[in-house]
Amino acid sequence: MKHKLSSGGLVYSTESGRMCPGCRQPVAQCTCGQKPVPQGDGTVRVSRETQGRGGKAVTVVKGVLLDAAALAVLGKQLKAACGTGGTVKDGVIEIQGDHIERVMATLQALGYRVKRAGG
Repeated sequence: MKHKLSSGGLVYSTESGRMCPGCRQPVAQCTCGQKPVPQGDGTVRVSRETQGRGGKAVTVVKGVLLDAAALAVLGKQLKAACGTGGTVKDGVIEIQGDHIERVMATLQALGYRVKRAGG
């Protein structure tokens, strides 16, 4: 099986400037490397989980409709508000410890619609 590499393709246009070789759009309008913002109902759900963590409780925040960078900033704000550590991975913010009420109050102050999920 032979593969033919295409060396042709628009790299620069006098009208638009540099072009993206992937989507053939101007670099300023390129959408190749962007991940879409997650979709949802707009309600942030806060719950407490202990499963798989050796009995330690963590507060889990799901459903925040932000991109990865903004989600990391929000996670940092929540960790600072609770005075504890945590992580942001796969669109979910995890705060160490049982801080449901404090996290919900902080998110409501930031203008999010918050709902407690789970028990």
